[in-house]
Amino acid sequence: MDMKTPLSTLLAHKAGGNVTHSIAPTITVAAAVDILNQAKVGSVLVMDKGRLVGIFTERDVLRRVVGGRRDPAATLVADVMTRELAVMKPGGHGPGRDAGDLRAPHPPHPGGGGGEGPGVISQGDLNHWLVRNQEAEVAQLVDFVTGKYPA
Repeated sequence: MDMKTPLSTLLAHKAGGNVTHSIAPTITVAAAVDILNQAKVGSVLVMDKGRLVGIFTERDVLRRVVGGRRDPAATLVADVMTRELAVMKPGGHGPGRDAGDLRAPHPPHPGGGGGEGPGVISQGDLNHWLVRNQEAEVAQLVDFVTGKYPA
């Protein structure tokens, strides 16, 4: 399996397309959770004046809001978002060691050169890509062993 798959290939095969939701750091956690629930997503990018400043995830809610006994209606996203991001470069590679070793649940990428904004690749996206490629490799090996592999 080729572990140097371009990020653009991974995005092209992303389940549900490359729809990314974003919020301002100045909204409350309660409002951000409403957006997560309405969009049925586990994370949103936090953008300030067109610049990626963080990511707000379900994990942030559990650890920093619920775990910190903070009031979601009075706490701003800026106070509890994840600021240190593992950002993948547009020309970078997807499910190889670079992305697969990331501990961030949803590593953002800065988007392409066509004016599109940043996006998110989840661990599920990486797993789906790896499983699909492993299934293809297994099929090729079975064809090779059974003599069906083209010469």
